[in-house]
Amino acid sequence: MAELTRWYQPSEDARMLSPADLPQPIPLPVAATPPIVRSAFCRIAGLSLAALARLVSGSSVRWIASQPDTCQRIYFANHTSHLDALLIWASLPQPVRELTRPVAAKDYWSRGFVRRWLAEQVFDALLIDRTDIKVHQSPVDLMLREIGTTQSLIVFPEGSRSVSEEIGEFKSGLYYLAKKRPDIELLPVHIDNLNRVLPRGEFLPVPLLSCISFGPPLWLERGEAKLDFLARARLAVLALKE
Repeated sequence: MAELTRWYQPSEDARMLSPADLPQPIPLPVAATPPIVRSAFCRIAGLSLAALARLVSGSSVRWIASQPDTCQRIYFANHTSHLDALLIWASLPQPVRELTRPVAAKDYWSRGFVRRWLAEQVFDALLIDRTDIKVHQSPVDLMLREIGTTQSLIVFPEGSRSVSEEIGEFKSGLYYLAKKRPDIELLPVHIDNLNRVLPRGEFLPVPLLSCISFGPPLWLERGEAKLDFLARARLAVLALKE
């Protein structure tokens, strides 16, 4: 015990410093909310929907300078239809899919029993209430609290679906995710032709060929400005377009 006391004894220089002069501890991410325990029926439903989404969209999957991995990631993609999150989720291998949660609008996916059941029990989606955003409880803080240090996210930085084939400007949420968790890989994803598979305002998909491209990871550079980072992230998605 005497040895431990001597080991913790501060030096004369350290005792002269004020608390503000001492290095501040780096906050660790809060542990993730435990994943839901899916029933056998929900697991089968998830596998079936993933297979159906790939079949209907005729999607091909490309990994460019990256590969599937269970490490913690944020997949960010262009937004063209309500099938986007499902198709990206379905394109991931099963072990990766189990750790990946789509971020979706609560007002859409909570509408009706079937949508709510799919979002909560099958996809384990993280539903964001866009009508009740508070300063001290931002969607970014909610996402990071939910995923902890193990789970990944699928996000759409444009914020809403594009009415054209152009990729809109990215909103700041992706920047703050990268800033608060610089250890997480940010993986760009480009979805091609899916807006024609499920056109805006339509309920039933039209069988067409689409392509899901996963690009190389990126991170927020030291000192990089918000607008510069968002522009670079948008260009990373555009670079994957065929």
